[in-house]
Amino acid sequence: MRIVIAGGHGKIALLLAESLAAAGHSVDSLIRNPVHAADVAATGARPLVLDLERTDRTALAAALTGADAVVFAAGAGQGSGAARKYTVDKGGSVLLAEAAEQAGVRRFVQISTMGAGQPPAPGTDEVWAAYIDAKTQAEDDLRARDLDWTIVRPGRLLDTEGTGRVTLSADRVGRDSIARADVAAVLAAVLSAPNTVRTTLDLVAGDTPSADAVANIGSQ
Repeated sequence: MRIVIAGGHGKIALLLAESLAAAGHSVDSLIRNPVHAADVAATGARPLVLDLERTDRTALAAALTGADAVVFAAGAGQGSGAARKYTVDKGGSVLLAEAAEQAGVRRFVQISTMGAGQPPAPGTDEVWAAYIDAKTQAEDDLRARDLDWTIVRPGRLLDTEGTGRVTLSADRVGRDSIARADVAAVLAAVLSAPNTVRTTLDLVAGDTPSADAVANIGSQ
């Protein structure tokens, strides 16, 4: 497969690119800062400098043409204000989905967050509330499109070593954490799993091997 990852210098994106490239897939990773190109290239992916906040649908569609799947892994990141949650976490996903439609790329995997789809708790920090709202709006936009989408909502992200075992469910699961390496492993499996199309999946650490957890979606 040829897979395009938006937000290609993110921690999960780098792990995912390395895993996909090692498995023989062709990976293009979109980055906004050319300084990050070497880090992306080290994973085996091809870095493409394209800023989601400063491009348009036509230019982005050109980068996606010929791809088999796209992954939205971009995010405004820590330290950004509420406004960028909407321009990146929502706006970037919407633009990527529009470009995928224009380029004829049906498979679309979106990294969201646990807590999306629900109102932020009373008293929530303004920036965190904007983040949850932006992710919720991005999910809603994607669900309305005629794409083969999957939304993955990981819990609190850790930089610890992956365990290879997760809890992945179309039902809400308890709030918990998960290693970024395990998120990347699940995403790699989801990309080629038709049983996950048009599902929204909560993901935290658990006891089921990643590949089995993906294969079990829809069988309960």
